[in-house]
Amino acid sequence: MPDMYLPPRHAEILQMAKDRGRVLVDDLAAHFAVTPQTIRKDLNDLCDQRLLSRIHGGALFPSGIENMEYEARRKIAADEKDAIGKAAAELIPDNASLFINIGTTTEAVSKALLDHSGLMVITNNINVANRMRVYPSIEVVIAGGVVRGSDGGVVGEAAVDFIRQFKVDYAVIGASAIDHDGALLDFDFREVKVAQAIIANARHVILVSDRTKFERTAPVRIGHLSQVNTMITDRCEIESVRRICSDAGVTLIETSAAGG
Repeated sequence: MPDMYLPPRHAEILQMAKDRGRVLVDDLAAHFAVTPQTIRKDLNDLCDQRLLSRIHGGALFPSGIENMEYEARRKIAADEKDAIGKAAAELIPDNASLFINIGTTTEAVSKALLDHSGLMVITNNINVANRMRVYPSIEVVIAGGVVRGSDGGVVGEAAVDFIRQFKVDYAVIGASAIDHDGALLDFDFREVKVAQAIIANARHVILVSDRTKFERTAPVRIGHLSQVNTMITDRCEIESVRRICSDAGVTLIETSAAGG
């Protein structure tokens, strides 16, 4: 009964993943002084037992319906998120109206937009509102509703009703996971309802997501990749996702495709 007993190295890997939120193959190989191939087999064994979730280059400690700790997620692929944020900001002109929803990558977009002028930003993300409110050239409108303590997201029916009052030029959205069939997924059905309202009430939808989201899963469906106009990621190595973008006329922007 392998799920009742773990070899010592497996048990230590699992504890490290629980403590950190994720583990990386190269770090574990160095820590245990074994080959990356050995660690990959360890991670695959743990994932087969549903104790970890595989991502590109490592594994995550799954947290059920709860999303990963927000500060830990902010640190994952931080440089890639900054590059994605800058690429998204370049698509948005001065004097535009836009939605920005919850997520660490969407927050990177808000940071890159601070040199714009004449923006009207409607958001259900307290972190975005707090960052942008001090800039006099940017008008910030924040949704009402239930505030999640974990990440400052405003969710629930009141937020959905609020979003539906607007029709904006752009929407900047994120997702917790992107399935290889193009499904956009998240953890909290209340957040998903807000995201769906945002998609429905924007003329141009920009999905921002680093490549780790292609290797994650989440239980609640936001929508489908074909519903967005532009997808910005650091690199897309999933051929089915590239094909969906091509077939649906979704502009795919890769910020580090040349990096190999």
